[in-house]
Amino acid sequence: MFSSANHLGSRRPFASSYRDVNASTAIEGASPHKLVNLLFQSASSEIAAARGAIARSHVAEKGRAISHAVRIIEEGLMAPLDMKAGGALAINLRDLYQYLVHRLTMANLNSDDAALVECARLLDVLRDGWDAIGSQVEAPAVAA
Repeated sequence: MFSSANHLGSRRPFASSYRDVNASTAIEGASPHKLVNLLFQSASSEIAAARGAIARSHVAEKGRAISHAVRIIEEGLMAPLDMKAGGALAINLRDLYQYLVHRLTMANLNSDDAALVECARLLDVLRDGWDAIGSQVEAPAVAA
């Protein structure tokens, strides 16, 4: 009836399952704008986890968190950019995402908390800008 991994006294599997359900619930039915917002939040959370891992000298956890943040930026934020339709804005975002990936990689190699702080701040600025346009992209189309 229950898997052996979920025995009494082990909260890890339950906590992990709870996070998975919360993530699935947030994604289902979300608008494209909300999905990008979730990517910004996830990348920021991974950077915070990496900072905590550096503080605790947990090298493997730091590497996992930074690698996940890099994947979110590369695959979730940078890959969908349309360079033709997006013009200069898409090019500038791509360049900024590439910079973030570079800084995160260097932070991983050197356990550089200051680089992680810089990346977190840049993501905060991007997320704030993204949130600011939310009402424009989420509003229903008005008939002419």
